[in-house]
Amino acid sequence: MASIFTKIINGEIPCYKVAEDEDFFAFLDINPNAPGHTLCVPKKEVDKIMDLDEETYMGLMAFSRKVGKAIEAVMDCKRVGMTVIGLEVPHTHVHLIPLNEMKEATFQHKVKLTQDEFVSIAGRIASKIG
Repeated sequence: MASIFTKIINGEIPCYKVAEDEDFFAFLDINPNAPGHTLCVPKKEVDKIMDLDEETYMGLMAFSRKVGKAIEAVMDCKRVGMTVIGLEVPHTHVHLIPLNEMKEATFQHKVKLTQDEFVSIAGRIASKIG
């Protein structure tokens, strides 16, 4: 059975997409720690990051860096944090979180955004990805 992220990649479930290339996909987390919280995933469904082949792993890191730089360019934050946990969805994903305070990195602090805010943020991030 396909993961929720595979369904998002395939367009079966809507998302706020910020970037896509042949192998990777990035979209806003709908339950964000902070505005601009983005998930980067390989299109190839692999549960654990350490199970990715080296080429996909390195590609995911390069893709995530590009997305992270775009987030940093448009969001008011001190830095963009990166974490990989992967317990909730069995599909490797990198969290990129705009950080101003440590609580934003804890996954116990969530913010609510309107649909218009999600659309605006996704558009601003996407506009910085070359």
